[in-house]
Amino acid sequence: MPDIKTKNVVKGTVKTIDKSAVAAERMKDAYIRTKDKAEHGVYSAEGSAEEYAADRISGCADTVTREAVRQFDKQGRRGVQSTKNNISKAKEHFRQRQAQKSIKTLERGEKTIKQTAKSTGKSTIKTAKGSVKTAQKTVKTAEQTARTAIKTSEQAAKVAQKTAQASAKAARTAALAAKATAKATVATIKAAAKATVAAVKAIIAGTKALISAIAAGGWVAVVIIIVVCLIALIVGSCFGIFFSGEDSGSSMTMQSVVQEINTDYQTQLDTTKTNISYDVLEMSGSRAVWPEVLAVYAVKTTTDPNNPQDVATMDASKKAILKDIFWQMNTISSRTETKTEEIITETDDGHGNIVETKTTVTRTYLYISVAHKTAGEMADKFGFNADQRKQLAELLAEENRSMWSAVLYGIYTEDGQIVSVALSQIGNVGGQPYWSWYGFDSRVEWCACFVSWAANECGYIDSGIIPKFAGCTNGVQWFKDRGQWIDNSATPSPGMIIFFDWNNKGSSGPQDGLSDHVGIVERVEDGIIYTIEGNSGDSCRENHYAVGHYEFLGYGVPAY
Repeated sequence: MPDIKTKNVVKGTVKTIDKSAVAAERMKDAYIRTKDKAEHGVYSAEGSAEEYAADRISGCADTVTREAVRQFDKQGRRGVQSTKNNISKAKEHFRQRQAQKSIKTLERGEKTIKQTAKSTGKSTIKTAKGSVKTAQKTVKTAEQTARTAIKTSEQAAKVAQKTAQASAKAARTAALAAKATAKATVATIKAAAKATVAAVKAIIAGTKALISAIAAGGWVAVVIIIVVCLIALIVGSCFGIFFSGEDSGSSMTMQSVVQEINTDYQTQLDTTKTNISYDVLEMSGSRAVWPEVLAVYAVKTTTDPNNPQDVATMDASKKAILKDIFWQMNTISSRTETKTEEIITETDDGHGNIVETKTTVTRTYLYISVAHKTAGEMADKFGFNADQRKQLAELLAEENRSMWSAVLYGIYTEDGQIVSVALSQIGNVGGQPYWSWYGFDSRVEWCACFVSWAANECGYIDSGIIPKFAGCTNGVQWFKDRGQWIDNSATPSPGMIIFFDWNNKGSSGPQDGLSDHVGIVERVEDGIIYTIEGNSGDSCRENHYAVGHYEFLGYGVPAY
């Protein structure tokens, strides 16, 4: 409430305003009197002393009037400014006194002001207290709202995190599954370009003399002749084999014929095992790789002196030639042997002692052996000349490996290299090359050894793309540890590593979530997954399953 100093400032302001008002009132009266006296002479002519006197009076009246107005304005301005200053001082002082929260009482004589001030002060204080309480309630409400908002935000964050993790996992799965497909488009162009370059190199080498001979005939003639020769040479040369993957109208392609021959080969192996009774099966040997078979076929067919044919197309007669060469390069032989052996059986006598029992048994062993000839051996057999051997070497050059993959399996990607290597091993039996390479001295279950061997052939183990593993569970863990694993519901891409969890139906236990077998995904067509697996019936063979087959455990996704 106002104190004594504030009251004095207000009184001073009121007095100043009163003085200004009195002065103004006096000036107003003087102005009115002077004006009344001068009214009769303001417009009179100055033809006499009276007129002059009247004019002077009128002039004085004007002067007095102006002076009165000026004084009034001056005093009024001063009064107003003084009032403003006093009010500002009062406000400032009042604010200072309020800030210090020091309230003093006014003098007893000014009870009305005091009571009014007290009443006003009390109301203000009550209002302030109410405002404080309201503010406190508002703060509490805000705190509760904030806590609720924080709790909701935390819950939303957790949900968002889980959603983000699920989305990220799905994105990784989709990305991993789609990676090979994305690469395939680019690699297809590269493979086609390489094939064209290889063919053109051979053609250019063979047409240098022709160009030199006809150069004098003009550039137009040279160009026309070169184009015609290029087309004829591509189709007719041994390099035409790199363009044999397309159907030329006979409903046959190189891929379909190769698959047919592979099936015949596997059927012969299975027939041998089915038609002979045995107790123990032992298989050994390996089959000729397809690039060597096709290279021999291409050179022999295009350079046959009696009936040269192109190898860019496929028909029944050429299929017969290819089959004949395949079986000349591969042979399957079998024999049986009966052995009388002593078997030691260990049993528990019921008292914690192991008892060995020796039993003599007679067993029949079936030995199946696969043997093959190399391309060099076939060149000797067919009597290839120096030029034919040179063509054979050029076809089998290391830089053409990817083109063979395209011809044989329709594989155009770098990650298809392991598929190409694996497919070249189809028909190999016994697994000796794979488990012995791994470091074992005798036969083991060799499906993982086979996958590791194929990966090593591509340089993928040294580069850390695929692990070297002999146990399937170790391979699964390697891919899972690196986030390179997708489950069995996914559709895989060529080059992925497929892991199985067999349903053994009681023989050695049902599915247990652990991998029992492993292979390599070859391709996926019409909802069917084609695989190459080692140790499938103790041989390397192509198998196929429906997408999402219940015995799939999942897929390792190499970062090719």
